[in-house]
Amino acid sequence: MGDLLDRRLLFVTGKGGVGKTTISAGLAMLAAARGKRTLVCEVDAKGDLASSFEAPPTRFDESQVAPNLWAMSMDSEASLRQYLSLQLRLPRAAGIGLVARMFDFVASAAPGVREIVTVGKLCWEVRERHYDLVVVDAVASGHIVGQLAAPQAINSLVQVGLVRQQTGWMLDILSDPARTGALIVSTPEEMPVTETIELVGRLRSETTVDLAGVVVNRVLPELFGTREEQAFEALSGGEATAFLSRAMGGDAVPLLDAARLMVRTRRSRAEHLERLRDALGGPAGAVVPLLYVPYLFLRSHGMRSTRQVAAALAAELES
Repeated sequence: MGDLLDRRLLFVTGKGGVGKTTISAGLAMLAAARGKRTLVCEVDAKGDLASSFEAPPTRFDESQVAPNLWAMSMDSEASLRQYLSLQLRLPRAAGIGLVARMFDFVASAAPGVREIVTVGKLCWEVRERHYDLVVVDAVASGHIVGQLAAPQAINSLVQVGLVRQQTGWMLDILSDPARTGALIVSTPEEMPVTETIELVGRLRSETTVDLAGVVVNRVLPELFGTREEQAFEALSGGEATAFLSRAMGGDAVPLLDAARLMVRTRRSRAEHLERLRDALGGPAGAVVPLLYVPYLFLRSHGMRSTRQVAAALAAELES
Protein backbone atom coordinates (compact mmCIF):
# COMPACT_ATOMS: atom_id res chain seq x y z
CA MET A 1 0.00 0.00 0.00
CA GLY A 2 3.04 2.27 0.07
CA ASP A 3 2.26 3.63 -3.41
CA LEU A 4 -1.37 4.48 -2.62
CA LEU A 5 -0.74 8.20 -2.29
CA ASP A 6 1.50 8.18 -5.38
CA ARG A 7 -1.58 7.77 -7.55
CA ARG A 8 -3.34 10.79 -8.98
CA LEU A 9 -7.00 9.77 -8.67
CA LEU A 10 -8.60 7.66 -5.92
CA PHE A 11 -12.28 6.69 -5.83
CA VAL A 12 -13.39 5.85 -2.27
CA THR A 13 -16.57 3.80 -2.16
CA GLY A 14 -18.40 1.29 0.03
CA LYS A 15 -21.77 0.37 1.45
CA GLY A 16 -23.73 3.29 2.84
CA GLY A 17 -22.97 3.96 6.48
CA VAL A 18 -19.49 2.41 6.64
CA GLY A 19 -17.73 5.79 6.87
CA LYS A 20 -16.42 6.35 3.35
CA THR A 21 -16.66 10.14 3.75
CA THR A 22 -14.62 9.93 6.94
CA ILE A 23 -11.98 7.80 5.22
CA SER A 24 -11.94 10.12 2.17
CA ALA A 25 -11.37 13.13 4.41
CA GLY A 26 -8.65 11.38 6.41
CA LEU A 27 -6.88 10.19 3.27
CA ALA A 28 -6.99 13.68 1.76
CA MET A 29 -5.68 15.25 4.96
CA LEU A 30 -2.84 12.72 5.10
CA ALA A 31 -1.83 13.46 1.50
CA ALA A 32 -1.95 17.21 2.15
CA ALA A 33 0.15 16.82 5.29
CA ARG A 34 2.76 15.02 3.18
CA GLY A 35 3.04 18.02 0.92
CA LYS A 36 0.72 16.96 -1.89
CA ARG A 37 -1.60 19.54 -3.37
CA THR A 38 -4.86 17.65 -2.82
CA LEU A 39 -8.47 17.99 -3.93
CA VAL A 40 -11.21 16.01 -2.22
CA CYS A 41 -14.57 15.85 -4.00
CA GLU A 42 -17.91 14.78 -2.52
CA VAL A 43 -19.95 13.26 -5.33
CA ASP A 44 -23.19 12.77 -3.37
CA ALA A 45 -22.99 16.36 -2.07
CA LYS A 46 -24.70 15.50 1.24
CA GLY A 47 -22.60 17.97 3.21
CA ASP A 48 -20.81 15.43 5.39
CA LEU A 49 -17.43 16.22 3.83
CA ALA A 50 -17.51 19.85 4.93
CA SER A 51 -18.22 18.82 8.52
CA SER A 52 -15.14 16.60 8.49
CA PHE A 53 -13.06 19.76 8.09
CA GLU A 54 -15.36 22.01 10.13
CA ALA A 55 -15.71 24.12 6.99
CA PRO A 56 -18.64 25.90 5.30
CA PRO A 57 -20.71 23.82 2.87
CA THR A 58 -18.72 22.85 -0.21
CA ARG A 59 -19.74 23.86 -3.73
CA PHE A 60 -18.68 22.97 -7.25
CA ASP A 61 -15.95 25.62 -7.17
CA GLU A 62 -13.12 24.40 -4.97
CA SER A 63 -12.45 26.06 -1.60
CA GLN A 64 -9.39 25.64 0.58
CA VAL A 65 -10.14 23.88 3.88
CA ALA A 66 -6.58 23.24 5.13
CA PRO A 67 -2.99 23.77 3.98
CA ASN A 68 -2.48 22.02 0.61
CA LEU A 69 -6.10 20.82 0.74
CA TRP A 70 -9.13 21.92 -1.29
CA ALA A 71 -12.67 20.53 -1.21
CA MET A 72 -15.62 20.61 -3.62
CA SER A 73 -18.97 18.94 -4.18
CA MET A 74 -19.96 17.55 -7.56
CA ASP A 75 -22.69 19.22 -9.59
CA SER A 76 -23.25 17.48 -12.92
CA GLU A 77 -24.94 20.48 -14.51
CA ALA A 78 -22.15 22.82 -13.39
CA SER A 79 -19.64 20.30 -14.67
CA LEU A 80 -21.37 20.33 -18.05
CA ARG A 81 -21.32 24.13 -18.14
CA GLN A 82 -17.61 24.13 -17.36
CA TYR A 83 -16.95 21.58 -20.10
CA LEU A 84 -18.94 23.55 -22.68
CA SER A 85 -17.23 26.80 -21.73
CA LEU A 86 -13.86 25.14 -22.28
CA GLN A 87 -14.87 23.57 -25.59
CA LEU A 88 -16.78 26.58 -26.97
CA ARG A 89 -14.47 29.20 -25.43
CA LEU A 90 -17.46 30.95 -23.89
CA PRO A 91 -17.97 32.27 -20.36
CA ARG A 92 -19.62 29.62 -18.21
CA ALA A 93 -22.79 31.73 -17.88
CA ALA A 94 -23.07 32.88 -21.49
CA GLY A 95 -24.80 31.32 -24.45
CA ILE A 96 -25.21 27.79 -23.06
CA GLY A 97 -28.32 28.09 -20.89
CA LEU A 98 -30.47 26.15 -23.32
CA VAL A 99 -27.92 23.35 -23.57
CA ALA A 100 -27.68 23.17 -19.79
CA ARG A 101 -31.47 22.98 -19.48
CA MET A 102 -31.50 20.11 -21.93
CA PHE A 103 -29.00 18.18 -19.84
CA ASP A 104 -31.51 16.41 -17.60
CA PHE A 105 -33.53 15.35 -20.65
CA VAL A 106 -30.48 14.01 -22.47
CA ALA A 107 -29.14 12.30 -19.34
CA SER A 108 -32.45 10.52 -18.83
CA ALA A 109 -32.62 9.38 -22.45
CA ALA A 110 -28.99 8.27 -22.78
CA PRO A 111 -27.71 6.13 -19.88
CA GLY A 112 -24.18 7.01 -18.87
CA VAL A 113 -24.22 10.69 -19.82
CA ARG A 114 -24.50 11.95 -16.24
CA GLU A 115 -21.74 9.56 -15.17
CA ILE A 116 -19.52 10.73 -18.03
CA VAL A 117 -19.93 14.37 -16.98
CA THR A 118 -19.07 13.50 -13.36
CA VAL A 119 -16.10 11.24 -14.05
CA GLY A 120 -14.93 13.55 -16.83
CA LYS A 121 -14.56 16.49 -14.45
CA LEU A 122 -12.40 14.43 -12.10
CA CYS A 123 -10.27 13.00 -14.90
CA TRP A 124 -9.87 16.50 -16.35
CA GLU A 125 -8.42 17.75 -13.05
CA VAL A 126 -5.90 14.90 -13.25
CA ARG A 127 -5.06 15.51 -16.91
CA GLU A 128 -4.54 19.25 -16.37
CA ARG A 129 -2.36 18.53 -13.31
CA HIS A 130 -4.15 21.08 -11.15
CA TYR A 131 -3.58 18.79 -8.16
CA ASP A 132 -1.12 16.08 -7.15
CA LEU A 133 -3.98 13.91 -5.91
CA VAL A 134 -7.75 13.91 -6.35
CA VAL A 135 -9.62 11.94 -3.67
CA VAL A 136 -13.22 11.17 -4.59
CA ASP A 137 -15.83 10.52 -1.92
CA ALA A 138 -17.68 8.49 -4.52
CA VAL A 139 -21.17 7.06 -4.73
CA ALA A 140 -22.01 3.96 -2.71
CA SER A 141 -21.08 0.47 -3.86
CA GLY A 142 -24.44 -0.10 -5.53
CA HIS A 143 -23.74 2.67 -8.07
CA ILE A 144 -19.96 2.98 -8.35
CA VAL A 145 -19.53 0.27 -11.01
CA GLY A 146 -21.95 2.00 -13.38
CA GLN A 147 -20.15 5.31 -12.87
CA LEU A 148 -16.66 3.93 -13.45
CA ALA A 149 -17.75 1.78 -16.40
CA ALA A 150 -19.62 4.57 -18.22
CA PRO A 151 -16.67 5.81 -20.33
CA GLN A 152 -15.83 2.25 -21.31
CA ALA A 153 -19.45 1.48 -22.26
CA ILE A 154 -19.86 4.61 -24.38
CA ASN A 155 -16.44 4.15 -25.95
CA SER A 156 -17.44 0.68 -27.12
CA LEU A 157 -20.65 2.02 -28.70
CA VAL A 158 -19.23 5.10 -30.42
CA GLN A 159 -16.31 4.27 -32.70
CA VAL A 160 -15.47 7.70 -34.17
CA GLY A 161 -15.99 11.39 -33.54
CA LEU A 162 -15.79 13.83 -30.62
CA VAL A 163 -17.49 11.52 -28.11
CA ARG A 164 -14.97 8.78 -28.87
CA GLN A 165 -12.11 11.22 -28.40
CA GLN A 166 -13.43 12.45 -25.05
CA THR A 167 -14.06 9.03 -23.56
CA GLY A 168 -10.73 7.83 -24.96
CA TRP A 169 -8.56 10.08 -22.83
CA MET A 170 -10.76 9.42 -19.78
CA LEU A 171 -10.23 5.69 -20.24
CA ASP A 172 -6.49 6.21 -20.51
CA ILE A 173 -6.50 7.80 -17.06
CA LEU A 174 -9.00 5.41 -15.47
CA SER A 175 -7.26 2.30 -16.81
CA ASP A 176 -3.77 3.29 -15.65
CA PRO A 177 -3.11 1.68 -12.25
CA ALA A 178 -0.20 4.03 -11.68
CA ARG A 179 -2.60 6.98 -11.78
CA THR A 180 -6.03 5.69 -10.74
CA GLY A 181 -7.40 3.28 -8.16
CA ALA A 182 -10.56 2.35 -6.28
CA LEU A 183 -10.52 2.01 -2.50
CA ILE A 184 -13.40 0.12 -0.87
CA VAL A 185 -14.41 0.97 2.70
CA SER A 186 -16.00 -1.74 4.82
CA THR A 187 -16.69 -2.49 8.46
CA PRO A 188 -16.24 -5.88 10.16
CA GLU A 189 -19.95 -6.70 9.96
CA GLU A 190 -21.88 -9.23 7.91
CA MET A 191 -23.60 -7.07 5.29
CA PRO A 192 -20.72 -4.64 4.60
CA VAL A 193 -18.28 -7.55 4.25
CA THR A 194 -20.61 -9.42 1.88
CA GLU A 195 -21.14 -6.29 -0.23
CA THR A 196 -17.39 -5.59 -0.29
CA ILE A 197 -16.59 -9.08 -1.57
CA GLU A 198 -19.22 -8.74 -4.29
CA LEU A 199 -17.93 -5.30 -5.28
CA VAL A 200 -14.36 -6.55 -5.61
CA GLY A 201 -15.53 -9.07 -8.18
CA ARG A 202 -17.61 -6.52 -10.09
CA LEU A 203 -14.84 -3.93 -10.23
CA ARG A 204 -12.49 -6.50 -11.71
CA SER A 205 -14.93 -7.90 -14.24
CA GLU A 206 -16.90 -4.81 -15.28
CA THR A 207 -14.45 -1.89 -15.09
CA THR A 208 -10.87 -1.12 -16.04
CA VAL A 209 -10.12 0.64 -12.74
CA ASP A 210 -7.49 -0.97 -10.53
CA LEU A 211 -8.52 -2.05 -7.03
CA ALA A 212 -6.08 -0.20 -4.79
CA GLY A 213 -7.19 -1.83 -1.55
CA VAL A 214 -9.83 -2.22 1.14
CA VAL A 215 -10.08 -0.11 4.29
CA VAL A 216 -11.73 -1.83 7.25
CA ASN A 217 -13.20 0.93 9.36
CA ARG A 218 -14.36 0.85 13.01
CA VAL A 219 -12.18 -2.05 14.10
CA LEU A 220 -12.73 -2.61 17.83
CA PRO A 221 -9.64 -2.86 20.04
CA GLU A 222 -9.05 -5.99 22.08
CA LEU A 223 -9.80 -4.60 25.52
CA PHE A 224 -10.04 -7.90 27.37
CA GLY A 225 -8.24 -11.21 27.11
CA THR A 226 -9.22 -14.70 28.25
CA ARG A 227 -8.14 -14.04 31.82
CA GLU A 228 -10.35 -10.95 32.05
CA GLU A 229 -13.30 -12.87 30.61
CA GLN A 230 -12.88 -15.50 33.32
CA ALA A 231 -12.81 -12.76 35.95
CA PHE A 232 -16.08 -11.31 34.62
CA GLU A 233 -17.75 -14.70 34.92
CA ALA A 234 -16.41 -15.24 38.41
CA LEU A 235 -17.78 -11.87 39.52
CA SER A 236 -21.21 -12.43 38.00
CA GLY A 237 -23.99 -13.32 40.39
CA GLY A 238 -24.30 -13.90 44.09
CA GLU A 239 -22.04 -12.47 46.76
CA ALA A 240 -19.24 -11.63 44.28
CA THR A 241 -21.43 -9.14 42.43
CA ALA A 242 -22.72 -7.70 45.69
CA PHE A 243 -19.15 -7.25 46.97
CA LEU A 244 -18.12 -5.54 43.71
CA SER A 245 -21.15 -3.25 43.88
CA ARG A 246 -20.26 -2.19 47.42
CA ALA A 247 -16.66 -1.55 46.38
CA MET A 248 -17.81 0.55 43.41
CA GLY A 249 -20.45 2.41 45.34
CA GLY A 250 -23.09 1.44 42.78
CA ASP A 251 -24.67 -1.43 40.86
CA ALA A 252 -21.94 -3.54 39.19
CA VAL A 253 -24.32 -5.53 36.97
CA PRO A 254 -24.43 -3.00 34.05
CA LEU A 255 -20.62 -2.80 34.10
CA LEU A 256 -20.24 -6.59 33.86
CA ASP A 257 -22.91 -6.77 31.15
CA ALA A 258 -21.11 -4.10 29.13
CA ALA A 259 -17.80 -5.94 29.42
CA ARG A 260 -19.35 -9.19 28.21
CA LEU A 261 -21.08 -7.35 25.35
CA MET A 262 -17.76 -5.86 24.25
CA VAL A 263 -16.15 -9.31 24.21
CA ARG A 264 -19.01 -10.85 22.20
CA THR A 265 -19.11 -7.95 19.72
CA ARG A 266 -15.39 -8.02 19.05
CA ARG A 267 -15.43 -11.80 18.65
CA SER A 268 -18.29 -11.58 16.14
CA ARG A 269 -16.52 -8.82 14.19
CA ALA A 270 -13.31 -10.84 14.14
CA GLU A 271 -15.16 -13.66 12.39
CA HIS A 272 -16.43 -11.30 9.68
CA LEU A 273 -12.97 -9.82 9.30
CA GLU A 274 -11.49 -13.29 8.84
CA ARG A 275 -14.06 -14.01 6.11
CA LEU A 276 -13.07 -10.80 4.34
CA ARG A 277 -9.35 -11.63 4.54
CA ASP A 278 -9.96 -15.11 3.15
CA ALA A 279 -11.98 -13.74 0.24
CA LEU A 280 -9.32 -11.15 -0.60
CA GLY A 281 -6.41 -13.53 -0.61
CA GLY A 282 -5.67 -15.04 2.77
CA PRO A 283 -4.48 -13.78 6.17
CA ALA A 284 -1.77 -11.57 4.65
CA GLY A 285 -4.15 -10.01 2.12
CA ALA A 286 -1.81 -11.04 -0.66
CA VAL A 287 -4.22 -10.22 -3.47
CA VAL A 288 -5.95 -7.09 -2.15
CA PRO A 289 -4.16 -4.95 0.46
CA LEU A 290 -6.05 -4.27 3.69
CA LEU A 291 -5.83 -1.23 5.96
CA TYR A 292 -7.40 -1.06 9.40
CA VAL A 293 -8.85 2.03 11.06
CA PRO A 294 -9.86 1.70 14.73
CA TYR A 295 -13.26 2.56 16.11
CA LEU A 296 -13.26 6.19 17.23
CA PHE A 297 -15.20 6.61 20.45
CA LEU A 298 -16.24 10.19 19.68
CA ARG A 299 -19.61 11.89 19.97
CA SER A 300 -19.12 14.11 16.92
CA HIS A 301 -17.02 14.24 13.78
CA GLY A 302 -14.79 17.14 12.86
CA MET A 303 -11.13 18.00 12.46
CA ARG A 304 -10.20 15.97 15.53
CA SER A 305 -11.62 12.72 14.18
CA THR A 306 -10.32 13.46 10.67
CA ARG A 307 -6.80 13.87 12.05
CA GLN A 308 -7.13 10.61 13.98
CA VAL A 309 -8.23 8.76 10.84
CA ALA A 310 -5.34 10.32 8.90
CA ALA A 311 -2.91 9.16 11.60
CA ALA A 312 -4.35 5.63 11.56
CA LEU A 313 -4.04 5.46 7.75
CA ALA A 314 -0.48 6.79 7.94
CA ALA A 315 0.44 4.04 10.41
CA GLU A 316 -1.07 1.40 8.11
CA LEU A 317 0.69 2.73 5.03
CA GLU A 318 4.03 2.73 6.81
CA SER A 319 3.68 -0.73 8.35
